[in-house]
Amino acid sequence: MPWPLENNPDTAVFGLLEQERVRQNTGLQLIASENFTSPDVMRATGSVFTNKYSEGYPGKRYYGGNAIVDGVETLAIERVKQLFGAEHANVQPHSGASANMAVYLGLLQPGDTLLGLSLDHGGHLTHGSPVNASGILYNFLSYKVTPGDERIDFQEMRDLALQHRPKMIVAGTTSYPRRLDPEPFKAIADEVGALLMFDIAHLAGLVAGGAHPNPVPFADVVTFTTHKTLRGPRGGCILSKAEHAKAIDKAVFPGSQGGPLEHAIAAKAVAFREALDPSFKVYVHQIVKNASALAAALAKQGFRLVSGGTDNHLMVVDLRPFDADCTGKEAQLILDEAGITLNKNTVPDDPRSPFVTSGVRIGTPSVTTQGMKEPEMVEIAELIAHTLRVRNDPQAVADVRKRVAALCARFPVYPHAF
Repeated sequence: MPWPLENNPDTAVFGLLEQERVRQNTGLQLIASENFTSPDVMRATGSVFTNKYSEGYPGKRYYGGNAIVDGVETLAIERVKQLFGAEHANVQPHSGASANMAVYLGLLQPGDTLLGLSLDHGGHLTHGSPVNASGILYNFLSYKVTPGDERIDFQEMRDLALQHRPKMIVAGTTSYPRRLDPEPFKAIADEVGALLMFDIAHLAGLVAGGAHPNPVPFADVVTFTTHKTLRGPRGGCILSKAEHAKAIDKAVFPGSQGGPLEHAIAAKAVAFREALDPSFKVYVHQIVKNASALAAALAKQGFRLVSGGTDNHLMVVDLRPFDADCTGKEAQLILDEAGITLNKNTVPDDPRSPFVTSGVRIGTPSVTTQGMKEPEMVEIAELIAHTLRVRNDPQAVADVRKRVAALCARFPVYPHAF
């Protein structure tokens, strides 16, 4: 029996898809957790692997017909182990959040004590936020950044660890612009006998390309997302020491997920191959160069950079010195009208709520994929500053939108319909 409406395409959905393609091509995508995947990654994501049920793992499935699926999942596992130098890999997590929760499920008991970076100081919901399952099921204590240089306060972390003897220390951030050396985390974890989990969701591509230290040799478990700087499909991954392999795999399936998304796993395999290519190193180092150039240019426009700058792919911008009345929420909305997409973000000890904020977070992975370099970062900083200065003038904002479109036209990423 044919599919319904086979000769009558869904113009509503595919019309919106085309609108999104145009939006991505004509605006500046500066959200730090986004990137443009390759056509091959998108091709695999939309492949026939979406039709196959494959509960279990390669060689041990609960359904028949999985020989080919086993091949693609094994390929993804071997490639990601090579990419990061890991002893074990599980490529089935649907997201970074599900990867983190699987680690907790596999290695901890409900109520166990953990340390994680405070959400408003750059951490993640799954690092113990009270509104997240991690904070509901486990006793998370938060370490923070210092009031002065706004770097992670390792002395505070050590004091908390010595006092509370956590079962696990969680390293990793979502809006922390500085280098995360694994050694200080490892030293504190070893001192108190804690497991060390390193969440490199944002940093995975930088780590893979040698633009950031690799925590795999130091951590018991490393989790990450395959999008963001790694430039793959939306999904998660867990790397671990061999001694934790059985517990991790059991926590993913059947502990927290059912059938894996093998079309996404196929796309992960493609992305891992792309990241193994020498050109990927050039790409991720340019991400960091672009972030540094953009941060410096924003500072010249009168913005304050949290921690004074950036060592990685993102920056957190405190808007108050630029304009005390301009909130992160307002900046996000008006910049979106100008074709500049970023997100509102708290700054450390922000007096405003997380729904309003005093800052924004800006990242350079997407514009770097487009081919933009340092000169374009200076131009982008000027466009951001000008838009916020004229935010009460709709015509002036519309004029910026034209300038943004002209800039993006010089660096098309998906010029043709999918």
